[in-house]
Amino acid sequence: MTIDRSTRVGFVGLGNLGQAMALALLRAGWPLSVIDSVPAKAEPCAREGARVLETPHELSDCGVVAFAVPDDAAVESVLEGPDGLLEAALEPGSVVIVHSTVLPRTAQRLAEVAARHDVALLDAPVSGGDERALAGDLTVMVGGEGGVLERVRPLLDSVGSEVLHVGPAGAGEATKLANQLMMFAALAGTHEALDLAARYGVEEQAVLSAAATSTGDSWVARHWGFFDRVAAAYDEGGTPVRERPWSKDLWEVVAAARAADVQLPVAGLLAQHLAERVESHAAGA
Repeated sequence: MTIDRSTRVGFVGLGNLGQAMALALLRAGWPLSVIDSVPAKAEPCAREGARVLETPHELSDCGVVAFAVPDDAAVESVLEGPDGLLEAALEPGSVVIVHSTVLPRTAQRLAEVAARHDVALLDAPVSGGDERALAGDLTVMVGGEGGVLERVRPLLDSVGSEVLHVGPAGAGEATKLANQLMMFAALAGTHEALDLAARYGVEEQAVLSAAATSTGDSWVARHWGFFDRVAAAYDEGGTPVRERPWSKDLWEVVAAARAADVQLPVAGLLAQHLAERVESHAAGA
């Protein structure tokens, strides 16, 4: 199946990041069908021409279906089983793209299940935040067959300025979890560094300015306040703390490490404590 702008695309999950990605696809000229468990989240997409669906089975005319849902269970519930998309809806030759951050082994297993139905599946988690998503400027980390990636590259180029093939099925998710661990380790260190400096009378911005041209520089420090804004958006959308990246993604890092028999003590510590710190800072406590 050729993938071009005559191909109808399905998009499942219109949360903080998913809605922005869907709007970027609409603005790039892709015919889009969208669905979310909270119908009101589809309204901005509907205003820009998306077809709003009520059930996943209505995605049967889509050549590509992309997911930006919260977790493994949400992806699996739509794709698998006698009434799932793979068994009951998608045509052979279709492509599923999982933008959600899920466990690498979940992506590997789903790719195998999809292949039995002659459906290709790529795990393609993203990084960059909702503002970059709306601008089509995300980094997309793709695991799966390179030939399938080339088929859908025009679509992924509409959501990402960097579309990177990082390896076989599951590799995209492993790369995303690695990125999250590096980022959240920097976030935790920056919080503690600012606490330390504050006790000696140093203003927050003075520390951040010094770090910007020093060895302590990081994306987190240069975008201080980013996670406060994201937390506020999650509050507005009603996303539970356990489904927010600084909670869910870190626990998935720990789970992926356990599955691969890798010791990640820093990840374990962050999974226990960082979410409370992020939420407290965002609340102004």
